[in-house]
Amino acid sequence: MYLEHFGFSQQPFSLTPNTSLFHALPSHIEAIQTVLAALQMGEGITQVSGEVGTGKTLVCRMLMNQLPDHFDLAYLPTPACSGIELKGSLAKELSLLPNSDHALLTEQIQDELISRRLNGQSVVVLLDEAQALSDDALEAIRLLGNLETEQEKLLHIVLLGQPELDQRLAQHQLRQLRQRITFRAVLRPLSLAETVAYIQHRLYQAGYTDMVFSLSICRAIWYASGGTPRLINQLCHKSLLATFCEQQYIVSKKAVLMAIRDTLGAKQPKWSFPILWGWSHS
Repeated sequence: MYLEHFGFSQQPFSLTPNTSLFHALPSHIEAIQTVLAALQMGEGITQVSGEVGTGKTLVCRMLMNQLPDHFDLAYLPTPACSGIELKGSLAKELSLLPNSDHALLTEQIQDELISRRLNGQSVVVLLDEAQALSDDALEAIRLLGNLETEQEKLLHIVLLGQPELDQRLAQHQLRQLRQRITFRAVLRPLSLAETVAYIQHRLYQAGYTDMVFSLSICRAIWYASGGTPRLINQLCHKSLLATFCEQQYIVSKKAVLMAIRDTLGAKQPKWSFPILWGWSHS
């Protein structure tokens, strides 16, 4: 709606993960490099965790784009309800017809992994929303992570999930899986400086070079969002929409306050005059 008004070439703050707008945030780069290093070293299971809205899906897509050519990708975005369901989904990603005899399914997957390894390829599985996997599915992951030759792992698994995944893995019955996770990375909220750089980067990638968000407005967005990228996107989008409706070109305190009031999960300022201050926690 406001693209032409501001001269944007694309939506700068769309909620859909867009790799063309990726900004090299330190924790995102650390997570990507940690996973790629673990894969290159042949590690079996790696974990990336982060709160809702911190960019796990975008990191996942960047990993897909940066995987070396000798890795075949299996992406499982939907949490499995059981170990059988998870192995069946993996088999389909490997272009296999799952054996009706569930007892032979692991053997079928292992044979395919060995065949690919003999052809110089390794398989990496990206499991999104891993905190929602059942205990049975997590146990299946542990067993799949055991598939190996005398020299190396046949399957590399990356678990992406919310902090609840750590709580799940802390349970006694999942201690064997927890011990097999060799590398971990955590996506953290953005600092004020990172938030300012993030907003400027996305505006620049959308073709905008003038000042539309002042430093004080960026600070208000940072306070209200808690540094969570998804909330930052929502607040910036709504602020731009309010600014467009007023036929202005610079986001005002009134516009950003409207955006904050309209956004669930944003911290609310207790006072708005003379500045936005006294932030609540909800």
